[in-house]
Amino acid sequence: MSRLKADENPILLKTFSFAVNAAKYCQIPQTNKNFPLANQLFKSSTSIGANVREAQNAESKADFIHKFKIAVKEVDETEYWLDLCKELYDHEELNCLKEQLIEIQKIINKIISTSKKD
Repeated sequence: MSRLKADENPILLKTFSFAVNAAKYCQIPQTNKNFPLANQLFKSSTSIGANVREAQNAESKADFIHKFKIAVKEVDETEYWLDLCKELYDHEELNCLKEQLIEIQKIINKIISTSKKD
């Protein structure tokens, strides 16, 4: 996590950590030669943090909210792929990933609702 410091924005840290953990988990479907599933999970799980980071340089409040709304959509998509993985490759890492994802989802939704009020 070279560019992020421990005292930076917690949502940046959480989404980055989640992306790393999800990317590591993607090796399981890859090992089983399920490359499309691994690819979809990798793309959606890493896109969450990418959109959150992009929001940090938003051009307006509306742009900031829009980037976070995209991140919420990526959270939903990632949840779908994790549910599919659970059916196919039930590993204990999935529970941890799901817990991290739920926490991220709650934080992002709170950021969106708070930003709309300001």
